[in-house]
Amino acid sequence: MKKLSDQELDEISELAAKSAENFIYSKVSKKEVTDLDIKVTLDYHTGLDVDILIDIQFDPLSQADKNIADEAAAHAIEEIDKYLSDN
Repeated sequence: MKKLSDQELDEISELAAKSAENFIYSKVSKKEVTDLDIKVTLDYHTGLDVDILIDIQFDPLSQADKNIADEAAAHAIEEIDKYLSDN
């Protein structure tokens, strides 16, 4: 893996958060989400370790799949992989 600059790490962090958010809102209406918090932690010492924590609260009437946070995190990881392979 090539050495990543601070700017690239910031771009990766933003990409992961935005990708997860877009994925969630492609699956459920914004009206169904009462609170969404996405935290991306990057550790770049001996390689790139990515931790994505998604806390999502739904409207009580929502029928949204409760696994959507895990699916969104996996989608964000895929987007990071694409970014790294393209750059």
